[in-house]
Amino acid sequence: MNGILLILGVIALSLALRTLPWTFTRKLGAAGFLAASFLVGYFASGKIWIGAVIVAMWFLFPWIELITRTRKMRLPVKRSLSRKSPPGAQRFPELNTITGEIEAAGFVYVKDTGWSWNDTNQFFRFFYHAEKRTQATICFTEQSFYSYTSVSISVRHGDGRVFRTSNLPFSSPMKSPPNIVQRRDLDSFLFVDFIEGHEMWVEALGFTTEDFTHQSPEDIVTQVESESGSQINHNLESGIIALCEKAETWRYSWRGLVYLYFQALKDFMRWC
Repeated sequence: MNGILLILGVIALSLALRTLPWTFTRKLGAAGFLAASFLVGYFASGKIWIGAVIVAMWFLFPWIELITRTRKMRLPVKRSLSRKSPPGAQRFPELNTITGEIEAAGFVYVKDTGWSWNDTNQFFRFFYHAEKRTQATICFTEQSFYSYTSVSISVRHGDGRVFRTSNLPFSSPMKSPPNIVQRRDLDSFLFVDFIEGHEMWVEALGFTTEDFTHQSPEDIVTQVESESGSQINHNLESGIIALCEKAETWRYSWRGLVYLYFQALKDFMRWC
């Protein structure tokens, strides 16, 4: 009985800590859930190592997804974007709201496009701000039984480097090429704050608007396709992905699965 009360007490304390607004207390609350898991194993078996195994299982869960689904994925080497109709309101209800915020910031709509492969669908809506020489992109991804949305802002330097801010909700599933400089912003809930943070970051790096190249709205799709190809080639060279027997497709290597696992752990620690 004392053991059950102790476990319930740790869980209650952890829940309370998770409701507080400070990062430290939230992480302490997450650690409390791990402690409660340990106590369940320990009091149920009387053995410390059983409790440790139960805690370790929390960190092994990502491997179930990696081995059962990710390892079997086959994706195209070349992703050709084509005109695509926007997802319906039931699939992507936030599209009009995000579009309104971006256009209110002075961006001009360019094009709706996307690509599909097996159970993966990606929809892109591109915008451009000529005065700021900046591209904005809405990306909506559907895979199997889940979907997610991200917004990105990009500027291109004359030397070929691309400086990009994104609110992708998890770490990138592939390495970025050396010429892509990434910044994540998960704290800005309004687009006006999102672009302000991007511009402050670029300014802190020592760049002004004049350092970046003008983009032709007609060329944005071609540039995105080129960046996708560069990323795939970079990850092939890094051993993260490997070519498949089936022509023009790739899969994650075991090294790539390890990379994805640690990316998942980073996200787990960040969101704790």
